[in-house]
Order: sequence, then structure tokens, then C-alpha cells
Amino acid sequence: MATLYVSPHPDDFRSLLALIAAEFYPSSLNIITEDPPASLNAWSRPAVVLDASESDSVLSGATAVSWYLASQGKRTGLDTKQQSQVWQWLSFADNELTPVSCAVVFPLMGMMGVDKKLQQSSRAELMRVLKVLDKALEPRTYLVGQIITLADLAVAAAVLLPFKYVLEPADRKVLINVTRWFTTCINQPRFLKVLGKITLCEKMVPVTPKTKAVATAVKANAAKAPPAVKSDGATDNGQKMPCEVDFFVFVFRKSLYLFFLMYFPFPSGPPKTEAQLKKEAKKKEKLEKFQQKKDMEAKKKTQPTVEKKAKPEKKELGVISYTIETAPGEKKDVISPLPDSYSPHYVEAAWYPWWEKQGFFKPEYGRKSLAEQNPRGTFMMCIPPPNVTGSLHLGHALTNAIQDCLTRWHRMRGETTLWNPGCDHAGIATQVVVEKKLMRERGVSRHDLGRENFIQEVWKWKNEKGDRIYHQLKKLGSSLDWDRACFTMDPKLSYAVQEAFVRMHEEGVIYRSKRLVNWSCTLNSAISDIEVDKKELTGRTLLPVPGYKEKVEFGVLVSFAYKVDGSDEEVIVATTRVETMLGDSAVAVHPADPRYQHLKGKMVLHPFCDRKMPVVFDDFVDMNFGTGAVKITPAHDHNDYEVGERHNLAFINILDENGLLINVPPPFLGMKRFEARKAVLQALKDRGQFKEIKDNPMVVPVCSRSKDVVEPLLKPQWYVSCTDMGKAAADAVREGRLKIIPDHHHKTWYNWLDNIRDWCISRQLWWGHRIPAYFVTVNDASVKPGEDMDGHYWVSGRTEEAAKEKAAKRFNVSADKITLRQDEDVLDTWFSSGIFPFSIFGWPNENQDLNVFYPGTLLETGHDILFFWVARMVMMGLKLTGKLPFKEVYLHAVVRDAHGRKMSKSLGNVIDPLDVITGISLEGLHAQLKDSNLDPVEVEKAKQGQKSDYPNGIPECGTDALRFALCAYTSQGRDINLDVNRILGYRHFCNKLWNAVKFAMKTLGDNFVPSEKAQLCGEESVTDRWILSRLSAAVALCDAGFKAYDFPGITTTIYNFWLYELCDVYLESIKPVFSKAEGDGSSQKQALVCRQTLYTCLEVGLRLLSPIMPFVGEELYQRLPRRRPQSDPPSISVTSYPETNEFCWHSEEVDRDMDFVMTVVKTIRSLRADYNLTKTRADCYLQCIDSSTASLVQKYSLQVQTLSYSQAVIPLTANQPVPEGCAVAIASDRCTVNLMLKGLIDVEKEMAKLVTKKGDLEKQMEKLKEKMAKSDYKEKVPVKVQEQDAEKLRQSQTELEKVNEAMENFRKMILQGG
Repeated sequence: MATLYVSPHPDDFRSLLALIAAEFYPSSLNIITEDPPASLNAWSRPAVVLDASESDSVLSGATAVSWYLASQGKRTGLDTKQQSQVWQWLSFADNELTPVSCAVVFPLMGMMGVDKKLQQSSRAELMRVLKVLDKALEPRTYLVGQIITLADLAVAAAVLLPFKYVLEPADRKVLINVTRWFTTCINQPRFLKVLGKITLCEKMVPVTPKTKAVATAVKANAAKAPPAVKSDGATDNGQKMPCEVDFFVFVFRKSLYLFFLMYFPFPSGPPKTEAQLKKEAKKKEKLEKFQQKKDMEAKKKTQPTVEKKAKPEKKELGVISYTIETAPGEKKDVISPLPDSYSPHYVEAAWYPWWEKQGFFKPEYGRKSLAEQNPRGTFMMCIPPPNVTGSLHLGHALTNAIQDCLTRWHRMRGETTLWNPGCDHAGIATQVVVEKKLMRERGVSRHDLGRENFIQEVWKWKNEKGDRIYHQLKKLGSSLDWDRACFTMDPKLSYAVQEAFVRMHEEGVIYRSKRLVNWSCTLNSAISDIEVDKKELTGRTLLPVPGYKEKVEFGVLVSFAYKVDGSDEEVIVATTRVETMLGDSAVAVHPADPRYQHLKGKMVLHPFCDRKMPVVFDDFVDMNFGTGAVKITPAHDHNDYEVGERHNLAFINILDENGLLINVPPPFLGMKRFEARKAVLQALKDRGQFKEIKDNPMVVPVCSRSKDVVEPLLKPQWYVSCTDMGKAAADAVREGRLKIIPDHHHKTWYNWLDNIRDWCISRQLWWGHRIPAYFVTVNDASVKPGEDMDGHYWVSGRTEEAAKEKAAKRFNVSADKITLRQDEDVLDTWFSSGIFPFSIFGWPNENQDLNVFYPGTLLETGHDILFFWVARMVMMGLKLTGKLPFKEVYLHAVVRDAHGRKMSKSLGNVIDPLDVITGISLEGLHAQLKDSNLDPVEVEKAKQGQKSDYPNGIPECGTDALRFALCAYTSQGRDINLDVNRILGYRHFCNKLWNAVKFAMKTLGDNFVPSEKAQLCGEESVTDRWILSRLSAAVALCDAGFKAYDFPGITTTIYNFWLYELCDVYLESIKPVFSKAEGDGSSQKQALVCRQTLYTCLEVGLRLLSPIMPFVGEELYQRLPRRRPQSDPPSISVTSYPETNEFCWHSEEVDRDMDFVMTVVKTIRSLRADYNLTKTRADCYLQCIDSSTASLVQKYSLQVQTLSYSQAVIPLTANQPVPEGCAVAIASDRCTVNLMLKGLIDVEKEMAKLVTKKGDLEKQMEKLKEKMAKSDYKEKVPVKVQEQDAEKLRQSQTELEKVNEAMENFRKMILQGG
């Protein structure tokens, strides 16, 4: 662990810079508020020691130390350019800011004499330098890039003291950008942790010293200091110094800073006492001895050395391949011996094609007809169709792991089981991917190709790339019926989409209307709410926007005034989007606001056109916010839209589809929206109507596809009326007909559906289901022409001919007078997804699949699409079929990375499940980014993310370990922070399983024949009865876990049974049984019973495991002999899942007894470890409180002896004496463990070791207590260091107690002659 030496002084900005940088350091640091040892040659604090044994591993000085710490935390710039910029600001902080800051602040702190003339000039110089900084910060949030870097840390540390003691409110008003930036920095969590809450200067006055040591420190350095400068310009030795201010400032800025740091150091505490001086002398003596030791070691290195035997390298995870030739779909070879260790590459080979070819995943398997009712029931679930736009990530892997576990469990229970696969056409996502690909490879846009040719390109891309997702699902072991796979643009599903639209349009549920939509100017399309990311800002922030070279300012509130018509009065309003004032059509105030009652019926004047706008009174206005007056832009704000509707205001659209201004006066006409933002602000200033601008927390809507800022825009679109459908969906849950698990989602469900808005289903795209609606033009003078937004002039139809007939009938004219124009738009992707549960079965056409599998049993998905998909399926299922699409909804958590961040391609944390399964190098991860559609800047950012999280790439974990980890993680509530290292841990668990089964099969022997049925024979030993009791408990817990969707409960049960009960206890306990059986008849009989028990545990344990770990479960199960070889199913995947009525041997009494035994065993093992008895077996005397406990110990004595590695186990009653020379530990209130040490260890030698150890511990504790007892400890020492000190003291105390206990034991042994 690296050690950081810092000053404890609260105003030592050099040490504070190092401490803040340390907050970004990825590893733990040992922080010490003392001078570094002289041997380290660290010339000042702060200093960081990377390796105490090497002098070149010491860094001194604030710049070097902070650069090292910050660079480890990725805060020194993302690329070479940014790193250069950071260096530039470090230089600025050191050479420009710090000297002049010290010159102003140090006199106030009493660290040098006060020369008013010099102080004034220094203050002026400080303001000049800070104005340079202020200008640089004008367009920026941070000094370099979009995140805090070392540049911000260093410059903030340099201006810390001026902000605390010099810069008064009037100064800060001049330095508005510096103040904003500094306040932002010091309120960051890492700054707050080090600095606490900073109080800014109100008036520049002398600072009360925080320590008495200032004068002492100056005096102590006087002997070696150069002549001190007096106020008259003379030195103490009589030499005259130039006193011209300009010259002094020049000299000062170049050299005085170093002068201050060398000869006026920040005090580090009170004057040293005599005891402290003695202590320092001892310390010096120790250091000298240490140096001598180092010299000796160096001397030894020059002498010839005897070559030591190299230690064996740590064994890496090996990749073993399955090399036996097996045709696709043929059964894997299970006769050859198992490899020595578990390898996913070997285990997962060949099984999936065999499962698929055998038809195990089809609901028809083992049944004569689907129409025939299955007494065990039917289980049907459809997959949440993943987007066709590429590959799955770990979020999809979680979904599929859970769904496949459930599917396999239901299948093993004997139910008619169908898990239906499918893929979504993903309108916007796919179109964006293909458009980028065309532009990158051929330099053409979709408009260059035309609609038909572009759609052909998308189909071509889909046919090339679309099957990657299915390949991934197969690698995940997903037991889907691939013969029923569907794509949402397939003819069968497209027909269902068309039918759904036409029916709902004919009923009036779908209608045409002109309303505000989420508009992406980059995509030229409306987008759904799920495609809008809410970017939260705390204040002024510059964001990149597509199509703009410079970043755009957000997070500020602009206040300006509207003049009241016919008076000199004005009404002040505020907005975060000042450009929208060009579309204002009113000002609103609250009806009860007394300030504006006199404005009823009045108008305000628009400054840039002759528009007069009414003052309207509306309850939606919060009269306590701002001035209580609100500008109203009905065409560009959702709240204002409703106000406009209520008050019949003008709806003035000022933006076209590309984000250019329309319907506005020059010079704003034709401007880009965010260029107009600057122009409007300047125009308001020129007219004197601008009031102020201030930081304002806000949420910016950003298109997740294009990263464009979303605009509310008035467009004629198709809408679904959701009020009645929403009520029906909400009532289904309220009445218990639809169950949502976990039920804490009910509140969200009701809140959304009870307040549901109508759903905009139009998308201005080419890829997708084109809307089957036609605008009607009637070539007849008696029928007036219609408008686009008038629904009366729109008809829908299954074909154009049908639509024409419908139009002719509506307008009472002949069909030849009708001209139709089909809507160019396509339907929202969620529309086709909403009917997925029944469209996949051929709805609206009646057929067997629709009758058998609709409604489905379960819908399992992530909670993040509860509204966008789940609610819409329920609404549309009830509307179009009259039935709920499923009986239950299980919502799992959302997967995030190990740091809790959302999976994002630009962060480099979107991981392909196949990379976790097969492993991938860091270079391989980087190479994948080149094939993505990310911009070069995003690619570089993603690379940095990958390098940080996976410096050595991702090791091969295997499918089973990945699935097990994903299921085990679902207990974390709404979000899952997935760490790849934990997945690797479950790979090691697979290896444990592997070795256990290999050992067990060797123990069973080649000629072992299991009994036809798993049952007790009455001859089982206490250990047999216990493991069968634990097996029965595991069966019950897994059964309950699957029924309750408690996946962590299932994985914990399986893990504990295999690892802690079967492997750690049972397999170890039975080893003596088989060693005795070689020449003993009764022992042979016991061994036979033991083999049957062992087989039952293996066979049932693998069946419990199979739904979660299908590959290793199948591989090992196939190696076991069958109970009924002629009739048992061919695969574990179609073998029955263990049920509680069959495995009913759970005994609480046996479990309780074994729990007691294991407590005793653990106590003995702990004692052995304390006394370093690694290989030596000792006698163990167990003193029991009563005879029943002694009997219990006697009953399990063989198990205790075996598991604790004891020589012998002797139970004693309370009145029986314990032999001398034992170490003692209390196992429980019923039993005390006495471990015989006499004759096994050298007591005096061990005692001497403990005395030395005790002395060292007491010294450490004394030093810590002394440090913590200082009066100013809590004020001066950073909180992080205080926490470290407290933890060190606690650990030392625990260790000391153990040492004292052992010493007392040894004393007794010595007294007893031991």
C-alpha cells in the first residue's frame, strides 16, 4: 500500500491538493500527518512513498504527488491534447496564481510583516490574474474536458486561501465565472470530504492563527534563512533592497513563492516536548540501524549467491477442448474419461445441437397431440423480442438466464412448455445503424437511395447481421423452440399489425390529431418517451449538440421584461429556453395573486414584433416561484400547450423539422435554434429588457439515438386513445386477475395507467410498418378539400382498394372520384411489440397454437419497460382479444456495471455475453469498438473505460457461471451492479462441482448399481441421515424459490448444499468409511449404504442445478449410472425436477445436532490455526456440560475427529478433569474444547515470540492513542485518516487480546511443567 505524507495544517493548500487528488486514487492509501523518514529522501510534504524499500519510489512536492494520484484515477486528461492542457493549467497554478495568492494571504495569517503598499499591489495583481482565469472559464464548466481534472484540483487549491480570506463579495461579483467554477468544485463530494464546507470571505481581515507553532517554525528556520526583508526595503544585515513595487512584484512572482515555502512553512503542530525529542532521537537511532541493515544486504548482493529453487507458478485457468468428432445434432461422447479439471470450452461443446435435434425444447416433446390436455398444466412465455440492431448485452443475458431457468424448471415438472423466440425490427435504432453504415461505406444517405432501395438495404443488413442475436441466445443455453421464431416485420406479424390498426381506427380508438410530440431534429422524427434520456443538470452546463461546432449553454434561467400595453409598467418572466419567447402568445399569473389583479384584461407587448399578448389567469402558475408571472409558448411546451387550450391562445410554431426558426421576424428568421438563443438574449439586452441570468437546476431531454436535444413540436400524428384501455389494465391488477411481482411495482402501475395520456404512434421513418391509413382527395366540387389534421379525410384499410371503397362510401361519391395518398410514416415499434403475445400465433386467424398457448402464463422482463411494453401488451390484448395476454408479470432488476453506471456503448461498459463466456483480451474489446457506429471521440472514451475496468481483458467464465451469477444477483432490488470477477468466482464453483463428482464416481466404483428408487434403508449412519436431511431441505427451498421467483434463494441453496454441505462435510466425513471397508465386513456394508446415499446426493443435486447450469449439469449427469436405464429420460433437461413429496427426509433434530458438531469442529480448527498446528494432529478433550451432550459428542466423535484433523476425540463430563498442557476455547454453552499442546510445541520459544509480538502491538497502540488524544486531532486530521486510525486501533486491540489469551495458556503450561 502506498503511503501519503501530508501536513495536518488546515490551510496547507499543497497538502490539501494531494488529499483531494488521493480521493480519485483507485486503491487505498496510508495517510500520515508526519514528516517522511529521513531515509526516504523526501524533501517536503506532501510526499508519496510507493515502495518504502526503494528511494526512487518516493515522489515529493504537490505537483508530482497530485499528478501521480490523479493520473491513477484517470483525471489527467483523456488524450495527449487534454494532458497538455492539464499541464498548462498546473503551470498557471504554480507560476501565476500561487505566488500572488501567498503574497496577499500570508501577511493576513501573520506569516510575514504587513506592508500595506505591497499588499495593495499584490491584491491588484491577484485580481488581474484571476480575471485571466475568469475569461478562460466563460465558455467552460471545467478547465479541461467535461469532467473535473487535475487542472481544476490544482487551480482550485491555488485560489482556496484567497476565496477564504481575501476575495470579498464585490470581488466575487466581478469574477462571476471563477466564482461559479470554484463553488462547483468545492461542492463536489471528493472536495467536501477533504475540505468540509468552505465559508467564503465576507471581509478581508487578519486571520486568527489556528496554531501556536507559527512563530516557532519561523524562529527555527531563521538560522538557515536568507536575510528577511523589512518594510522599508532594507534587510536585517543593513543591505538596501530595491523598493519599487513593479520590480518587487516581478522578482516576487518568479522566486518569492519558493522563499515562503522554504522559510515560512505551514506549522505542523505545537512546540515539541522533551519526551517527543527523546522519541525522535530513538527514531533516528532505529533509522541508522535500518540503514546499516540495508548496507549489509547490498553487500550480500555483490557476493555470489546459491541459486534457489524456483517456486511453481500459479496455475492459470486452462482451456480444454472437446476433440472427439461428433456430427452436429449427435450425442456427445460420455464414455471417455472426464478431463482433470473443469473447462467451459469442453463442457459446453456439442450439447445444444443435440438438445435441439432431439426436440427437447418443443412443447410437442413426449406428447401425442398439443390438443390433448396435460394434467400437469401448460407453461407458455414469449421472449421480450430483442432489437435486431446488433448483439445482446448483459442486460439481455439476465433476462434470458431467468427466463430459461423458469422454462427448464416447468419443463422438468412435466408441463407442456413453450418459450417462444422472436426479434424486433427496432425502427429508429435499425434505421440509424444502416444510415450510418451507408454513409461510412458508400457516402450516400437514405434520401439518395429512395425509400424502396433503402428498405432493401435494411433487409440485406438484417439478413447478414440479424442471426447474431439467435447465435448468442443459443450460446446462453436458451431452450427456445426455434421452429416458432418470429420477426416483427415477417408477413404473419405485419398482417396482425395492419389488422390491429384498422380495427382500432374503425372503432375510433386510433385517431388523427395535431399535438406536441418529442421531436428529434437530427432524426427528423417523433420519438417515444423511452427514447428520451433525462439529463439532469445542477446548474450552468455546456452540452454538445449535433450540428453545432460549439457547445450549447443549458442550466441557466434568463429573466426579462414584457412591457404592459398603454403604461410604463413591465412584467418580468423567466425561462431556460429564451429563444422560445419568439413564439410566446401570453403571460400567465395565478388568479389569487394580488400583485397582478390590476392587469386583468390587459395586454403585454412583444419586443420584436407587433404582437399583443393577453395576461391570462390560470391555477397552474406557482405564485411563489420567481415573480409569479410565466411566459406561455403553447406550440413548444407541454404545460403551455394545455394553458393555450384552456384560454384559446394562438399556437405559434417557430421551429421547422430541422430546428430552423420560422414564423419569426428578422434577423431571427432561418437561424438555427441554439444560435437564435444567443441572438435573442443579446437583442433583449440591447432593448434594455434583459434583467438577469442565473444558474438553474433543470432536466434536458436528449434523444438516446442521436444525442440531439429533443424539442416539443406541434405535428399532426396518429394517436391511440388510452383512457379506457388504461383503466381496464389497471383494474386487471386491482382485481387480482393479473399479478405483478414484486408487488412494489403496483403503485407505479396504477399511477401511470390512472393518469395515462394518449399514445402517439406515428414515426417519421422508412423502416417499419407503414401506417395503413390514406388521406382522401375527392375530385368532386360538392366536397370541400380536407386538411391533413382532419381525421374525417383519413381512412384506413387492409388494402388500398378496401380503403378507396370506404372513402367512396363516406363521401357518397363513386370510387373513381377518390384519390388516396398513403401516410408516409410508420408505426411506433412498441405498437407491433404490444400485440406480440398473440401476433406470433397467427392472430387474427384461428389455429391450434393460438388456442393452446394464448393467453400465456408469464411475462418476464426488466422493470424499466413496465409501461412501454408490458402495459401496452395488457391494454392491446384486452382490447383486441378480450383476454389478458398472460396471468403473471415478473419484473427483474436492471443490469449496471460494477460502478453502478448504466450500460452505455460510449462508456465502453456494454459487454457481449459471449465475451464473458469465452473470454476476450483487452485488445479484442478495443477491436470491437472499431466495428461499432460510435464517433471517434466516443471510441476513445470507451477504450479508456474498458482499460479501467478490464486491464487484463475478461477471463473465460463459461455460460453456466454467467447464468448462475446473473440469477444470484437479482436480490439487489431495482439495479444490479455486475462485477465480472464474481462471475469468475462461480466458474471456480463449477470446478468444485467437477472435482466432487469425479471423486464421488471414483468412490462409487465401476460396478456400482443404484437402487431403483431413492429411499432410506434404515442402515444409514448419522452423517448419511444428515446429508439426506440437507438434500431434502435443498429440494424444498428450490421448489419454494422457483414458485416465488426467488432466484438468489435458489442459487444460495444449491451453492451451500454442494460446497459447504456435500463437499466440505459429507465427502470428508465418509473417507474413513471407505478406507476401513477394505478389510472389514461390517464396514463394507456401511460403505455400500454410504455409496447409495452419495449417489442420491449427486443425482438429485445435479437435477436441482440443471435449470440454472444446464451444460455442466448435463455433462456430469450423463456420467452417472441410471436407476432405470431402460425407461429413464435421455437428458437431464427432460428428467423430472426433484419434488418435496419424494424427498421428505428433512429432520430438524439431525440438523440441530450436526450444527452443534460443526461448531465444535470450527472451534478446534481455530485453535489449531492460533497455535500453528498445520500438520500436527493433537488429542482433543471435549468437556461437556451434561451427559446428553457427552453422548452426542461420542455419537459424532468420528466425524469430529475427521473434520478437525484431530488425533483422537475424548468426550468428558463437567466433573472429569482435563489433562494439563491444553489450549482452551469455548465452542458453545454446552461444550468447551481442550486441545493438547504438551509435547507438540516448544512452549518457551512460542512464549518468547508472543512477548515480542505483545510489545510491538502495545507500542503501536500507544502511539495511535497518543495521536488521537491530541486536542486538535479531530479538527486538523482529515476524516478519512481518522477512520483509518480507529480501524487500526480496533484490529490491534483484538490481536492483543488473542496474544494475552495465548500467553496465559502458555504460562499455565510452564507452571505445570509443560
